[in-house]
Amino acid sequence: MRKIIIGLSTLAIMMFMSGCATMHMGWTAVTEQHKLDDGAMKAYDDLFTNVTTYGDPARAMMKEFPVGEDVSGDDVKESITALAEEYNMRVTGYVKMFTKKDAKPNEVKEARIWSLCSLHIAKVFLNHSRYFGGFMPCRIMYIQYGNGKAYLITMDLTLAIHGGFPLPPEMLKLATHVDKAMTEIPARAASGDF
Repeated sequence: MRKIIIGLSTLAIMMFMSGCATMHMGWTAVTEQHKLDDGAMKAYDDLFTNVTTYGDPARAMMKEFPVGEDVSGDDVKESITALAEEYNMRVTGYVKMFTKKDAKPNEVKEARIWSLCSLHIAKVFLNHSRYFGGFMPCRIMYIQYGNGKAYLITMDLTLAIHGGFPLPPEMLKLATHVDKAMTEIPARAASGDF
């Protein structure tokens, strides 16, 4: 009987603690929301919904673009290099991480990563908050599986732009430019666009 009481007490404490955290989040959202960017609550809700749907926090923070069947990793490389210039971004790094010739259908066969940056925009954001450095440089990842399916993956910048206090207008304009570039470059490269 004592073990049952201890078990139920432990369960009640755990439920109370998790409920307190949830209540605290809700209370903070209601009382402090006026300080945040207008898009903050939707951005956090979308992130949380994605995490509870797939259970993968990394997936919730990324954008994914299926690569056309007729588009190779080398085609993607050429596209990204050409498109970066069009969006006033600089390719600051490229690594072909690996290629595995005998990959199983659901195993990664090839992985490449590009780093892109606008040095002017980077400086503006670092002067605002050094913590934006954690988002720099922006990256695009190419993943191809043994079954031939390939994807381009890049970070979803929504929370970096809208997740806190509103950015000053000039910074919002620059952030919107980077977000557009980091959405359109992989979307276009996935279809082999130059």
